[in-house]
Amino acid sequence: MYTLEELKSFVVNCRKCPLCRGRTNVVFGQGNPKGDILFVGEGPGYYEDQQGLAFVGPAGQLLTKAIEGIGYTRDEVYIANIIKCRPPNNRNPLKDEVNACIPYLRWQVKIIQPKIIICLGAVAATNIIDPDFKITQERGKWYEKKGIWIMATYHPSAVLRDALKKRPFWEDFKELKKKHEEIKDEIHEN
Repeated sequence: MYTLEELKSFVVNCRKCPLCRGRTNVVFGQGNPKGDILFVGEGPGYYEDQQGLAFVGPAGQLLTKAIEGIGYTRDEVYIANIIKCRPPNNRNPLKDEVNACIPYLRWQVKIIQPKIIICLGAVAATNIIDPDFKITQERGKWYEKKGIWIMATYHPSAVLRDALKKRPFWEDFKELKKKHEEIKDEIHEN
């Protein structure tokens, strides 16, 4: 079993798809390597590519506010993406790019062993929950896979573009808090 640092050293040198040619930095992910909660977005944007950190631009600031709004800090959770390099013009990742990169995310999940995964947006949800996942119809619902609770919500950048998504986004975060409290109670009972 790799450590996150060992895995990161592989990812930093990855050349499995053409996105490696346009990146400034690999955005591996960061946060608590043993956190109960893992947030997964689609891929890095401009600010993330510049800094090598996940969710640091305007969408990241909203994500941080939402995390803090339910009583946590970014240091308590782990934040990653489906792909680790920025697609040109922040377009959605192509299937071959996802296929090349998603094994790294699977290794991150194995190492971190989160109790909860929150898919931020449709790209994360279709690659983690179900290829036919419809974010507007199915966000906020819990799924269990291999002992991990998984829910999708809107991507923070979608919330910034559409004020009507703010309330459901916040409701999903409140559900996350509730589920995490339930899970913590179950862990303490065993």
